[in-house]
Amino acid sequence: MSETVIFVGDVGTEFLLTIVEKDGVTPVDVSSATVKTIYFKKPDGTKVTKTASFKTDGVDGQIHYFGIAGDIDQPRDWQMEGNVEMPAGKFSSEIVGFTVEQTIA
Repeated sequence: MSETVIFVGDVGTEFLLTIVEKDGVTPVDVSSATVKTIYFKKPDGTKVTKTASFKTDGVDGQIHYFGIAGDIDQPRDWQMEGNVEMPAGKFSSEIVGFTVEQTIA
């Protein structure tokens, strides 16, 4: 994920994850994935599941989700993890942390 600043209440934020091989670099071709999910863990420990889609065609291992109203509802440290299911098996991304800032409004 880029260094975009995320605020409570943001809508349209792109959450992007890449499924990679054990070497930590080489993308897994996930183009045959029938299930694409991003799991979010909020600062209060609540876990939320969102349906993801391919960023391009899946050959690059990338899946993403665009936040909608109500998704980003807590400030502080969040975590996310991508998961795909395909004929070759189930694969996960690294767990990625990001910080959500509180707005003044």
